[in-house]
Amino acid sequence: MRVPIGEFSEAWPVTEKLDLLAPPVAAALRGPVPADGVVYVDSDPDDADTARFGEVHAVPPERSANCVVVAGRRGQETTLAACVVLAHTRADVNRLVRRELGARKASFAPMETAVGESGMEYGGITPIGLPEDWPLLVDAAVADTEYAVVGSGRRRGKLLVPGRLLARLPGARVVEGLGVPITA
Repeated sequence: MRVPIGEFSEAWPVTEKLDLLAPPVAAALRGPVPADGVVYVDSDPDDADTARFGEVHAVPPERSANCVVVAGRRGQETTLAACVVLAHTRADVNRLVRRELGARKASFAPMETAVGESGMEYGGITPIGLPEDWPLLVDAAVADTEYAVVGSGRRRGKLLVPGRLLARLPGARVVEGLGVPITA
C-alpha cells in the first residue's frame, strides 16, 4: 500500500488492523469515526516517541501530531481534555487551553490519569477514541494538514489520519494558535 508520507515497510487500511489498536480506538473506528483514508503503520514500540519515529520512518515533525491530555481546574471541578498539536510545536496550556476550558488553572494531566481515563498506553495516546465528554482541541495547523501521524492508542504502531478527519472527531474544536513554536 502506498502511503502519503514517510517511509514504511508495512502499512494497511486501518480496518484491516483494528485488533492491533487500543480498544477505545478500535471501537471508535468501528462506530462513529469514519475509517476512510486512515492508514495503520506497524512500528517497534521502542520507536513510539515522536522524534524517534520521525527519524526512523522519515516523517518530518510538521507531519506528526502529538495528543496531550490536560486537566483544567476551576474550584473543586476538574475537566480532562486533549490537545492535538504538530510535533514541532507545544500546546499553549497556560493561556489558550486554560481559556478554552474556562479553567482558572490548566496543566498536563498526570500520566496515571491520562492512561487510566483514556484507556490508552502512555506514548500512544491518540485523539481517536477518547472519552466523549472530553473537549478535544485541535490546532488549526493540524486540521489543515493533508495527513498527520498520530498514535494508535498503543506504543506499537501509528495512524496516518487526514487532518480534516481529526477536525471532525467527536467533541473537536479547531483552535487557531493552539500549537506554539518550541523555543530552546
